[in-house]
Amino acid sequence: MATPLTADALARALRGEGVALSEYSNWRTHNRNHKGPWGPVHGVMLHHTAGTDSLRLCRDGTGALPGPLCVGLITKDGTLHLLGYGRTNHAGSGSTAVLDAVRAEKSPLPAPGPDAVDGNARFYGFEIENLGNGRDPYPAAQLAAVERLSAAVCRAHGWSAASVIAHKEWTRRKIDPSFPMAVMRARIDALLGDKPTPRPTPVAHAPFPGAAFFAPGRRSELVTAVGRRLVAEDCGRYANGPGPVWTRADVLSYAAWQRKLGYVGAAADGIPGRTSWDRLRVPRD
Repeated sequence: MATPLTADALARALRGEGVALSEYSNWRTHNRNHKGPWGPVHGVMLHHTAGTDSLRLCRDGTGALPGPLCVGLITKDGTLHLLGYGRTNHAGSGSTAVLDAVRAEKSPLPAPGPDAVDGNARFYGFEIENLGNGRDPYPAAQLAAVERLSAAVCRAHGWSAASVIAHKEWTRRKIDPSFPMAVMRARIDALLGDKPTPRPTPVAHAPFPGAAFFAPGRRSELVTAVGRRLVAEDCGRYANGPGPVWTRADVLSYAAWQRKLGYVGAAADGIPGRTSWDRLRVPRD
């Protein structure tokens, strides 16, 4: 369980793992976050496209399934095309039992049960260009990119390869990707073992900006960061978002955080004070 990486932190982790990147315009803000919060996240979910020339589809989606359909697409040459970041339409509903196993990094995974959990909010999603018919090959460069991007995300979060799953392991509705996941997880595990996981760098927390900062309508990336931390603490009260504008939903969410800390009455008014702010530990990117 983890707060999602920032888009810039993800890009740094991918490059550090040797992944060849192609970054599309505004990928850092192209997402479906208005449909609900993204995170806390528990793992990486892999898919195949069941088609060719899938860049536009993965970025824009369809009328019935709006894009982005993934964080990124891995093409045959081993390039990871970053297309969106945040909540994407990749997983759909899936198994509570599988999610619990991924959270605990248990292996093997149980067979997927009824579709009951929103996977779009809980996983990083990546599409792999392949017809998925058992005859379309996965070139070595493409598979190497899949293992490296998976290792990059796992290494950044301190996860093992058990946190990487297939769409077909999430729900009975799907068959992708069409390669054996036990083999892929073994490759990711070996890659993670090539280099010791670095000791986590202490997270720099944003200093308290003062209560006056949180005026209605204030627009700032710091507001988004506050919202993500509140969601990670199960205090989010957002119908849409969180977003960069301080709204009534942020006030209600922060009030839930204050109550969680033991504040009552007027002390749980939803306006950050220094003590509750310091305990929330909002990261400064």
